[in-house]
Amino acid sequence: MQTSDIALRNAAPALLHASTLPPTAGLGRCRGSERNQRGFSMVEVLVTLLIVALALLGTAGLQSYAMRLNQGAQFRSQAVFLAADLAERMEANRPGAVDGAYVLTPVSAATFLGGGGAASTDCVAAGCTAAALAAFDLSQWQSMVATTLPQSAWEVVQTVSGNPSSYTLTISWVDRLSDTTQASYQAGASLGANAGGTGERFFYTATRSVGRR
Repeated sequence: MQTSDIALRNAAPALLHASTLPPTAGLGRCRGSERNQRGFSMVEVLVTLLIVALALLGTAGLQSYAMRLNQGAQFRSQAVFLAADLAERMEANRPGAVDGAYVLTPVSAATFLGGGGAASTDCVAAGCTAAALAAFDLSQWQSMVATTLPQSAWEVVQTVSGNPSSYTLTISWVDRLSDTTQASYQAGASLGANAGGTGERFFYTATRSVGRR
């Protein structure tokens, strides 16, 4: 009994002190903890936004590079198609091809478009000789090259004359290397009017042998 009384008397001051604490004594620590938690959450949000922004920038750069590669592949495909088109025209006009009527000195798109380049005879509406048909074919073909490939140039050389004859066709164009705009044609310019950035000239060469039957 005496031991219980002694324990109660020793615990009484602590209980009295706890009962006299103000109601808001522990709120300061809680509010401080809430502020710390809120600050950490904001930092996490900012870091997340930074990571997302860097990922979006990388994706945009990759997409731009892929589009540039796709356009370059399209130009190369067009060059192959244009060379095959002229070779087929030679096959259809064998006498003109054997006589060397399809020879072209180096011509640029700017020079061709500036000079008109129209054939004197429309071989679709009227009959033509082999030489006139060759001139008509070359006029149509050069117009397609000039309007399809940027800053294009071309040359057709008869490497072997006689029957059969052999021709070498060379087509070149300027493709974007970095931040280059595909602008309109301009004589004497390497990339065109109002073109910026740097470019590189590409070449495609094909050969074809044609002979009279």
